[in-house]
Amino acid sequence: MKTFASLVPRAGRLSRRAFHAAALGAALALSGVAAAQFRVEIAGVGATQLPIAIPAFRGEAAAAQPISRIVRADLERSGAFRIVDAPGALDETSQPSMSEWRSRAVDALAAGSVSRLADGRADVRFKLWDVVKGAELAGQSNAVDPSDLRLAAHRIADTIYEKLTGEKGVFSTRIAYVTRGGGRYTLRVADADGEGGQVALNSAEPIISPAWSPNGRELAYVSFEKQKAVVYTQDVGSGARRAIADFKGSNSAPAWSPDGQNLAVTLSREGGSQIYLISRNGGTPRRVTNSQAIDTEPVFSPDGASIYFVSDRGGSPQIYRTPVSGGAVERVTFSGSYNISPAISPDGRTLAYISRSGNAFRLCTLDLSAGGAQPNVLTDTSDDESPSFAPNGRLIVYATRAGGRDVLMTTTLDGKIKARLTSSNADVREPVWGPYGR
Repeated sequence: MKTFASLVPRAGRLSRRAFHAAALGAALALSGVAAAQFRVEIAGVGATQLPIAIPAFRGEAAAAQPISRIVRADLERSGAFRIVDAPGALDETSQPSMSEWRSRAVDALAAGSVSRLADGRADVRFKLWDVVKGAELAGQSNAVDPSDLRLAAHRIADTIYEKLTGEKGVFSTRIAYVTRGGGRYTLRVADADGEGGQVALNSAEPIISPAWSPNGRELAYVSFEKQKAVVYTQDVGSGARRAIADFKGSNSAPAWSPDGQNLAVTLSREGGSQIYLISRNGGTPRRVTNSQAIDTEPVFSPDGASIYFVSDRGGSPQIYRTPVSGGAVERVTFSGSYNISPAISPDGRTLAYISRSGNAFRLCTLDLSAGGAQPNVLTDTSDDESPSFAPNGRLIVYATRAGGRDVLMTTTLDGKIKARLTSSNADVREPVWGPYGR
């Protein structure tokens, strides 16, 4: 019988390069709780970027985290800002000379401080100025546990981003991803820049297809710990988990409904791989697709009315759409003979997916609101996988291969600004961006 592994790069989103124990040759021996450490390498130039200066925060040299550097990296990674060098000492109490900063071609300025309180917490303060107008735009003061300094920095970046763009920032959200090494697979939850990773699950068998619940409190994923694919859900805070789909055959590719009450999954319980709906509490699944083809990789539209999925019903893998309640199946992708791994932007207007061109697998987007629109190829790499939108729809995280390693990347929707989240000690795959609400 034909299996999905012969159709697309992964069985229920299993890596093309056989992301399983037999393929592991990494020198790293994970301890079971070791966290991948990332550095961010940003490349590209955006068409329109706001020049902003962010001097080192007063007192950050003695703090556990480099606050200003985290803020600068967040804003630069968004593609909306150009960082201008800011020598000298400033903090939130300063009265900066706006004419001097304008002479340096700076449009916005942020400065702050971090100090230790008597109870051991860190007092993090900052202020944001509009240099062009000579006006103060925002200021904050927060007392945080030292372990939350990175989160505090991300929230400062969120405030700056929102004040200057009018859109909500995503820097304090989280991503989940899977690392492999030393014969182990580890599901991790980390900051949106890949740092601060915490272990959610460690296994000798593959873990694939993580998916965030809409409230950000749970992850669904596929584990092979029973020597077959089983779908689990897990509470991110407590670690409590349960098997949601453990039927005869394969159980794979979970996707949460927007209301968080159901999951779409791919099951082969009736012989072929088809899309089903199942309650978040388990139970009897309801079949959504009914074909002789392989239907898999479901993802809900933001309104919950439709499911996008991959099928070879037309002879080659393409992306289709079907109403959740039943009805006609509509083909979505037409350019190219091999299109997989759909992800839908939060506003429902953009489809991100992986398209094969020759032997290269590249990240593309398609404007769903424009009939007959042609896809945009965002990358020049050849082994892209697993696109996932940021909750504001302005960035996409995906996996690829670079420098002989499996790495994570983010890109702006025009592909002009890319950030490589370079892990120093692990191969990293299967990224998925979490929702707001942390």
